Amino acid sequence: MHKAFKFRLYPTKEQTILIHKSIGCSRFTFN
Repeated sequence: MHKAFKFRLYPTKEQTILIHKSIGCSRFTFN
């Protein structure tokens, strides 16, 4: 979850795709 916040500050097109896959479960916690 901590890493997700770091990426949210400066997400890149390439990172966004990777994050979406990794945050797939983390996103559930955010919402």
